[in-house]
Amino acid sequence: MRTFGNFGASGTFAVLLAVSTIALGIAVATPAHAQASRTWVSGVGDDANPCSRTAPCKTFAGAISKTAALGEINCLDPGGFGAVTITKSITIDCHEVFASILNSGTNGIIINFDSFTDARRTVRIRNINFNGVDTGLNGIRILGAAGAAGSEVFIEDCLIDGNFGGTGTGITDERTGGGTLAVLNTTVRNVGVTGIRLPGAATRIDASVDNVRVYNASFGIVAGTNVKMMITRSLLFGNTQAGIAGSAGSEVNIDHTVVSSNGIGVSGGGIVRLSNTDIAFNATAVSGATQSFGNNRISGNTNVGTAPTPIGGVSNTFGQQ
Repeated sequence: MRTFGNFGASGTFAVLLAVSTIALGIAVATPAHAQASRTWVSGVGDDANPCSRTAPCKTFAGAISKTAALGEINCLDPGGFGAVTITKSITIDCHEVFASILNSGTNGIIINFDSFTDARRTVRIRNINFNGVDTGLNGIRILGAAGAAGSEVFIEDCLIDGNFGGTGTGITDERTGGGTLAVLNTTVRNVGVTGIRLPGAATRIDASVDNVRVYNASFGIVAGTNVKMMITRSLLFGNTQAGIAGSAGSEVNIDHTVVSSNGIGVSGGGIVRLSNTDIAFNATAVSGATQSFGNNRISGNTNVGTAPTPIGGVSNTFGQQ
């Protein structure tokens, strides 16, 4: 029998067995460090799991570290999945399953675009209930300077409640480097300061607020410098200071919206345009400069305030503009 060096046949077999064992160990170990494009959380999960469908994690924070950039976290069954900081493009979608974040004394979700390393810079949050238990800080807080350029945030079908702690808000978009924000089919209620707040940016932020309800805040929606916002099919109700407030350098279009039972219905600043909107039962309907397309209803307010300025000329026999 032919031998190999000093090993002999048995020695050769031992070497081959050792090499095979090492290779197998590498093959087995590698997937443990890989990130999946889809992960799962469950009310009875465990963050020590790989977050697969058959071995789900317990929290969003546990799942996000095992989810690849541009991947998605889904919910298998109802549960409270904990606060999370997002530092990569990701989707958290728990539609058809009750999913909540209890953010007592803290923020529910922080999105920090300055920490992103992927080029896409897109975050989608869908069907999450946030409960601040009256001490929460912010339901969703969005941050970013240079890293925010071209960034996108989509918030859909969410409920944000009980953020009275500190300068509590439902959604606060504090990006200074620009980006877009779309809020759809969402309710914000019982917050200490502002329901949806965009304080202003060095670079333009485009915002869309569609079918959104803000109740029982100090300010319903606030738009700051360089914010271009479209508000449609929404309800601003019971906000003690103002339902909608624009600041110098902002541009806000309001269409098919109800602004009712606030301190001030619409507080003008920058450019505010009104169309197909009901402003009713406020202490003051309008404060500051606004523009009207002539098809709004302003009625039942304690004070009318500042009458909107008509936009353009009459374009049909009904006097609408």
